[in-house]
Amino acid sequence: MKIFAFRGINVYLHWTWAIIAYFQLKLRYDTYSHVGWAAAEYLTLFLIVLLHEFGHALACRQAGGRADTIMLWPLGGVAFVQPPPRPGAHLWSIVAGPLVNVILIAPTVAAAWLYNGGVFGETRGNLGEFLFIIAVINIALLVFNLLPVYPLDGGQILRSILWFMIGPTNSLLIASMIGVAASAVGLLISLRLAMIWLSVMAGFALWQSLAGFQRARAGMKWENLPRHRHAACPGCGSHPPAVPGWRCDACGQQFDMVATAGACPHCQAQYEAIPCPECGRHSPPMDWLRAAVMPTAR
Repeated sequence: MKIFAFRGINVYLHWTWAIIAYFQLKLRYDTYSHVGWAAAEYLTLFLIVLLHEFGHALACRQAGGRADTIMLWPLGGVAFVQPPPRPGAHLWSIVAGPLVNVILIAPTVAAAWLYNGGVFGETRGNLGEFLFIIAVINIALLVFNLLPVYPLDGGQILRSILWFMIGPTNSLLIASMIGVAASAVGLLISLRLAMIWLSVMAGFALWQSLAGFQRARAGMKWENLPRHRHAACPGCGSHPPAVPGWRCDACGQQFDMVATAGACPHCQAQYEAIPCPECGRHSPPMDWLRAAVMPTAR
């Protein structure tokens, strides 16, 4: 369900969020004298999550990438970002999320401290408990997200740093392997301790880590394909694969668009621009040849 849009970024709420909200309110009901405080606590938690995801999305756009969707669901939030294929752009797009939580530490801790006369002392009534919990939630989200476990922010930050040294594919392979091992251990421990919610999160992390591992393996195959060294993408500078990897919209046949200068050999359909398999940019065939002679800085 779409709830609002900000600067072209659409924010959606998954229907399962309401189910978890119901059980969370029941769990926290006895903490306060009125259920409204428990509702405010839950909504503020997701306000922090939303600000975190906007950090990812806006940073991705600043780096020249695409980000137009955020979804809130029971496990937190997901910003669907597509930063440019550069390690620096990926790193900034990921770091900006936890940076929001770092910025929020000062006001949330200060509010709890001033109202309660200390952060870890006895809370004063409903408002004191609310301020204390919000400060703890923000810090807990920061620490949890910075764990170096893919696909958490910490795991993706590790992947981005490794990217500078060993490239995008090998960095994803290492980060996802660490994620598989760590999330599998976390899943076993949480199941043994009957911690259902932690088991769900560990299972989700394991699933995403395995998907990342499969993408890395596919990426290794992609990198080993033969390349057209006489052509390069004007946008990212990558050499296109010398394989029939493009599918004609008119006849559905696959062909090598670079080798035929954008003409389908099966139905003679002519394409004015060739899409880059790496960055998605569409450029005229002659621009691909010029870029190979005078390559664009990546």
